[in-house]
Amino acid sequence: MSQGYAIELYFDPALENQVLKAWNVLARRQISTQLIEIESRPHITLFSSPFIDPTKLESIIKTFASKQEPLPLSFSAIGSLPSDQNVLFLSPTPTVSLLQFHSQLCDAMKKEGIDTGEEYRPDSWIPYCAVAQEVPRPRIGEAFCVLRDLKLPVTGYVMDIGLVEFSPVRELCSFVLGNTVEA
Repeated sequence: MSQGYAIELYFDPALENQVLKAWNVLARRQISTQLIEIESRPHITLFSSPFIDPTKLESIIKTFASKQEPLPLSFSAIGSLPSDQNVLFLSPTPTVSLLQFHSQLCDAMKKEGIDTGEEYRPDSWIPYCAVAQEVPRPRIGEAFCVLRDLKLPVTGYVMDIGLVEFSPVRELCSFVLGNTVEA
């Protein structure tokens, strides 16, 4: 039974590999293996909801992706979310192009009658790429030290937008930005 659906941004192979490197170092040190175990892919979540028609979302993102170009992206900071899940993340520099991209997607969804919810509204959305989940509280400091060794900023491009079902994570579709052919 699906717990929900999410629209995610995916990176060029070099940037994705930098994020995977962080996942693997944290896994080797037995700090966090959650993202690897659920078979996630490095991403930034644009929208997530437990109650949504995935076929409607697929149509929206296919049309939206064809009108967009790859976005430059720079992960420039590490952080954590104030939640019980002990999530650590890489934070992208919030560029005008990234914020406009998200805002335009929200507008496209709103035109189709989809409410983004408070967390994903343009004025409250926090873009991030999770690198660890369910980090044991006593090991959060160690995890931060590992992530500091990444030598930020790490730069690259957002190349694709996808729709996933979770949990476990299963990609339903993915579209290359600026291209009408499915990835």
